[in-house]
Parts: sequence; structure tokens; C-alpha cells
Amino acid sequence: MANIVFLGSAGVGKGTYANIISKEYNIPTISSGDLLRTEVKSETELGKKAKAYMDKGELVPDELIDELIKNRISQPDCKNGFIFDGYPRNLDQAERLSKLAEINLVINLVTNEEVILDRLGGRIQCSKCGEIFHLRNIIPKVDGVCDKCGGKLYQRDDDQPEAIKKRLNIYHNSVKAVIEYYKKQGVLHDVDASYGYAEVNKIIDPIKKLIDNT
Repeated sequence: MANIVFLGSAGVGKGTYANIISKEYNIPTISSGDLLRTEVKSETELGKKAKAYMDKGELVPDELIDELIKNRISQPDCKNGFIFDGYPRNLDQAERLSKLAEINLVINLVTNEEVILDRLGGRIQCSKCGEIFHLRNIIPKVDGVCDKCGGKLYQRDDDQPEAIKKRLNIYHNSVKAVIEYYKKQGVLHDVDASYGYAEVNKIIDPIKKLIDNT
């Protein structure tokens, strides 16, 4: 059984790779944000409590997140393992998670700032349907026009270079302690995520090898 955490900054591709591994090993990917949205949409008791904080613009308390996670990992599809995508984000969350589940593998996806700036800086999005394109990797058929719905394409403010650098600094400052925490436990492994999607196996194969040896 592999209980896995995927760490990595915005633009590193952790969601993409986590989903590939999820399908190959038939274990679910868990995102704390998705869990919250599902509970709120379903209007469960937990969802109602969380929504009360969200409506006030406040962070949902860790105790509620813990309960969401505990409920999720107790589901039958988690019996052979699961993948946390982008969680925990700080040391307190990592310590709290350790009380809910044994994490026996942490994949730390790493690449340099130049690669991240290229990936996120080239990203454009449809103002109508939200479809995402890339100026070099997923080029729209007509410049500035969405292939899917014909909407106008634009670049989000947080995909501008200075905004990206700010997000990277925030991420690295908050995740340092998480990396050290898992390093001390001997479960953290760096994986080079610099390769493009055409060379995805150069990222996936090392991850699979780590899982198979866990």
C-alpha cells in the first residue's frame, strides 16, 4: 500500500502526474480544495460549517480539514493507498496529517524558475468557457480565439512574470519546513520535472520506480 504526497510549486505539473499515477495504480487523488468544494456543494454538515467561514472570507479551520480528510481516506477506494495533491502546504498540516494516516512516500517535483516562468507565462485562458491554451505547447487554431467556444483568450494577472515569481517565493518559504519534516522521516524523494509533456515518461518512470520499491 502506498500513501503518497505530491509536492511541487505551481506550474511543475503535479496535478497532471498525480492523475497519471492515480490511473495506473488505481488509487485516488485527494485535494483538500476539491474536498471542501464537494462538501459545500453537497450541503453536508461539514460543508455548511466550512461555508460559514468561506462566506466571511476566513480560512477553514484545520480541525474541519482534518475531519474531511479522515472521512475521505476511510472510503473503500483508499484501501490500497491514495495520493495527496499539493497537501500539506505547511509544517502544521504535515504534522496533523501524520496523525490521520501514515505517509510512506513523498514525491517532491522540482524544476528551475525559468521552466516555471515559461510554462505559466505562456498560459492563456478563454474568458468564456475557461479552456486553457499555451502560446507554445497548446496553440489555438486562430490567434486569440478559443477552439472550443470561440471566446476571447486572455492572460490572467497571476500568470504575469512578477506575479509568478511572487507565488513561487511564497510556496518555497512555506514548503521548506514540510520538505525537512519528510526528509527526516526518510520518505522524501526529489524527481526532476523539467521535461516537457512529450517526454512525460522521464518523469513518470522514476515515480513508478519509487512507488514499486516502497
